Amino acid sequence: MPRREIIFKKDGSIATIIFNRPEVHNALNAAMVDGLEELLDKIEKDRDIRVMVLTGAGEKSFLSGSDIKELSKRTPLSGIETSIRRQSLLNRIAGLHIPSIAAINGYAFGVGCEIALACTFRVASDRAKLGQLEINLGIIPGAGGTQRLPRLIGRAKATELILTGKVIDAEEAFRIGLVNNVVPSDSLTMECYEFAKVLAEKSPVAVKYALRAINQGIEVDLSTGLKIESLCLGACFASEDSKEGLSAFLEKRKPKFKGL
Repeated sequence: MPRREIIFKKDGSIATIIFNRPEVHNALNAAMVDGLEELLDKIEKDRDIRVMVLTGAGEKSFLSGSDIKELSKRTPLSGIETSIRRQSLLNRIAGLHIPSIAAINGYAFGVGCEIALACTFRVASDRAKLGQLEINLGIIPGAGGTQRLPRLIGRAKATELILTGKVIDAEEAFRIGLVNNVVPSDSLTMECYEFAKVLAEKSPVAVKYALRAINQGIEVDLSTGLKIESLCLGACFASEDSKEGLSAFLEKRKPKFKGL
């Protein structure tokens, strides 16, 4: 994995991935995709990691889109292959057993916006700008943007953003439900880590099954979704964490969840 382009840090139970190509606004290239796949392998196997944070190096960009040099060389076949691979990568982020936070410190355009969409939460700096700009290049989003954006903010607004290629600021993104929160740029890292610490204190078992119930349930009808919820709840009751949580409540103390 090229360390120059992807930085990985682990602080206790919080893993951080930093897109590190500030000279090109952290544009995503093939090497970064390779690096992200390797890091997800690592995170999936590490039981100590309870939250993942993604952000960009520098003050201007989270991830500004695809590397234009690579993009200009795509053919119909390689375009499809790249799309499928990136969709698979983002599906892994969306399907992680732990929550993920996109700390959007600047431009989140194209695939950068799509990566943010795949995360569980999105916290934006007040300097952040977001948009699906592919239409301006005569193409469309290919890493899940046409599917995740409508599911998150609704069909009408998502279609408007995709067909106009409009850039929106952080406050507008918050107003339409694209981001969970907007914070001052100089406190973005602190705010995201404080949020991550809150999430990391929860039962890993309960978090895992809550995410599963939400992610699987939203794709099906209500009746099927309720069945998924019941099964996930049952799985929680089979855990040591549920016993610890109930005991801690009765004993009026803070629970110590172990993910068992």
